[in-house]
Amino acid sequence: MEVRARVDVEPFTTKDGSTIRELMHTERQSLAEATVAPGQATERHYHALSEELYTFLEGGGTLEVDGRVRDVTAGDTVLIPPGARHTFTGGEAGARFLCSCAPAYSHDDTLFE
Repeated sequence: MEVRARVDVEPFTTKDGSTIRELMHTERQSLAEATVAPGQATERHYHALSEELYTFLEGGGTLEVDGRVRDVTAGDTVLIPPGARHTFTGGEAGARFLCSCAPAYSHDDTLFE
């Protein structure tokens, strides 16, 4: 068993511009906590290999996935399939959400148009 405390994980900025704390990373999957400031938008991108799940914990905003736009808020979970172009814009309070990737997140698998 491996246990990591959130406070022991340093945040970093991903290629799309979001700030994340990678809470756990294995060969097969990763789990990160992402924060997006009010009005901040991630750069539209996709992952060729990774499927992502976003679970919103606080705040919310607008998520666009392959041209479909949806407002999301705390309590919502969204599936983003591999290859789906997506971007997220933080709402008035910004957002904090969990991002699960399988296979695990990789900068090399973050691709832009």
